[in-house]
Amino acid sequence: MLVTLEGLDGSGKTTVWEALQDRYPDAVFTREPTNDSWYGEAVYRSIEDDDADSLAELFLYTADHAAHLSRTVEPALERGDLVISDRYSDSRYAYQGATLAAYDRLETDPLEYVVDVHAPFTIDPDLTIYLELDPETAAERAGTTNKFEHAEYLERVRENYDRLLERFPDRFVRVDAKQDPEAVLEAVEDVLADVVDN
Repeated sequence: MLVTLEGLDGSGKTTVWEALQDRYPDAVFTREPTNDSWYGEAVYRSIEDDDADSLAELFLYTADHAAHLSRTVEPALERGDLVISDRYSDSRYAYQGATLAAYDRLETDPLEYVVDVHAPFTIDPDLTIYLELDPETAAERAGTTNKFEHAEYLERVRENYDRLLERFPDRFVRVDAKQDPEAVLEAVEDVLADVVDN
């Protein structure tokens, strides 16, 4: 089973992901962008480059996703493991969809374009837990340390996430991320208990 954690920067995904490792010690815990390959390294370099070309950046993320699937996700699922990923393809749809909105040469809906790029090869999650947070709080928590952590940009990202939640209502579960961290973790654990443990 593939479970993904999604949400705006500052929503607490990584904190929850780390805490879940005690609850599910036999699961495979992974993340995107990856941090153990040159693909992921290229993505992190682009994040720090305010002038990175948006379309080129999308394909760096996509290459990292493809490698992540073949190296980590597919083998784990074939073994029958539970896989829990801190960010996954929905992050790309929401974030790169927002970035490409200002890309002059793209003559189609940016979010749909990113979804279509992934459609032939990605593996859809069985469950996506969306840690819901308003853009202003997200930017404040994240500290606006890079180009993706500003409230105006995060508003466009949230709009894209809303579209994804409408599109995939059967796999998305919302969790209020404005709660204190313990309450957020408890809510996520309850969702996982209902789906994974049963």
